[in-house]
Amino acid sequence: METKEKYDWNKNGQWPEELEVLKSIINKTELVETTKWGGIVYTINNKNVLGIGGFKDFFTIWFFKGVFLKDEAGILVNANEGVTKSLRQWRFTSKDQINEKMVLQYIHEAIAVEKAGLGIKPERKEAVIPERLQKELDASTELAEAFAKFSPYKQKEFIEQIATAKQEKTVLARLEKIKPLILQGIGLNDKYRK
Repeated sequence: METKEKYDWNKNGQWPEELEVLKSIINKTELVETTKWGGIVYTINNKNVLGIGGFKDFFTIWFFKGVFLKDEAGILVNANEGVTKSLRQWRFTSKDQINEKMVLQYIHEAIAVEKAGLGIKPERKEAVIPERLQKELDASTELAEAFAKFSPYKQKEFIEQIATAKQEKTVLARLEKIKPLILQGIGLNDKYRK
């Protein structure tokens, strides 16, 4: 029986020795190694704490909640400024740059952050109700009250149903379909959820 080799985030295969050094340091902690998204991730209580991987120009440890680390050495970078809110990377270009004591210090702090339950809540984007649907809701208090009782997720399904219609006749046909569902308290896709 052939065993499947574990895949690492080592895109070019040029950092195997360096990643093994990082693994040996991480294995001195209470973190549990697992594979997620095709790479090595370390967890505590099934919560992601950090991952390791190799890329073209560097190998890295990334801390899922790195934004909460003190980073007194000023080494953490946001790999996708303006998009990534919490994750931070510590990049290395040679094995000589790995300072075990400092790496362990950052890892222990990351564990403490996870245990403290710190995190950034995803921003909720308010769904914009299409003008035609809003007119229907404004015209009927009963319809508006029934619509308001739905979860934001189910409201969004109705909103998208109307917003994606390209022609006015399609908008009208869809409105006629969804109004009775709304009034009956039935979500647009409830029949598929069992």
